[in-house]
Amino acid sequence: MTGPVFVKKKKPKRKRNVVIDWLAYIGLRILVGILLLFDVDTNLRFARFLGRLLWRHYHRGRERALENLAASFPDKTEQWDEKTGQKSFEQIVMLVVDVIFTPRLVKKDNWRQYSRFKNAECAKWLSKEGKGLIFVGAHYGNFEIVGYMMGLFGFNTYSIARPLDNPFISKYLYGVREKAGQKIIDKKGAAELFDKVASTGATVCFIADQDAGEKGIFVDFFGRKASTYKSIGLLALTNNIPIAIGYARRIDNRFFFEMGVTRIIFPQEWADKEDPLLWVTAEYTKAIEGFVREDPTQYWWLHRRWKHRPKEEVSQLNSTNQPSIRQ
Repeated sequence: MTGPVFVKKKKPKRKRNVVIDWLAYIGLRILVGILLLFDVDTNLRFARFLGRLLWRHYHRGRERALENLAASFPDKTEQWDEKTGQKSFEQIVMLVVDVIFTPRLVKKDNWRQYSRFKNAECAKWLSKEGKGLIFVGAHYGNFEIVGYMMGLFGFNTYSIARPLDNPFISKYLYGVREKAGQKIIDKKGAAELFDKVASTGATVCFIADQDAGEKGIFVDFFGRKASTYKSIGLLALTNNIPIAIGYARRIDNRFFFEMGVTRIIFPQEWADKEDPLLWVTAEYTKAIEGFVREDPTQYWWLHRRWKHRPKEEVSQLNSTNQPSIRQ
């Protein structure tokens, strides 16, 4: 006889207060106006200070980050985990500054002042061919600038994004992100547009490092099984288009980024695989892990990346006659 499995029911969403949402939006615009009175370097220093405060006082996020770091880097010390986690929180706040300043600073005639590219030529020409390309990244460094740069230079680019709960702030941030020409697709309705977008030969950008729930594909990520979305692999397999995996890494805490491509998965590579979807998903996840390991301080370790567990793990847990609580 197995122990009970407790499933936490999802709470119904509260109806949003339009007045509060509007006031929050006005507050954000005022804050942005104040930030723009100062240069980007001053703002980044302030963002690092706020990140350290967040690390100190956001206990739940800090504990989750430390747990993830300890499990992902078992050979490191607690001091290393603490230092890496704190820097990770600093990077999260610095991204806000990046998003605000990118369209004001980065132009076609000065992009070299703020960025450099590494091993990106092949991916660039694949995108320009107009036969379709999937670009996969992670919550790492300044992941927002990749889509901005591609739009700036006229690439036919779509980025998949989840809208914020506050519709006024969400619309404002979408406008900032689309300013240079990239197009944002709402994550909720993206599945219906995938084939249409791919048929135009566009480049579709995904952030592919979030928990995909019970229905995801479980592949290795830092030595543990992690639920990963099927949609990326299915889009590639269905349309026979390559997948480029890359990053945008901040250099020396400045508003300067190295944008690199570490792996391109071509259709011929999965043609003879027994389970192409599983293989593709595992392959791009391994590539993400590769560039995160190069500088773990820029990854978002507070994510619940390993929230859901494979069925065999749950069954094994139940067989020990211990309760399993799914959050």
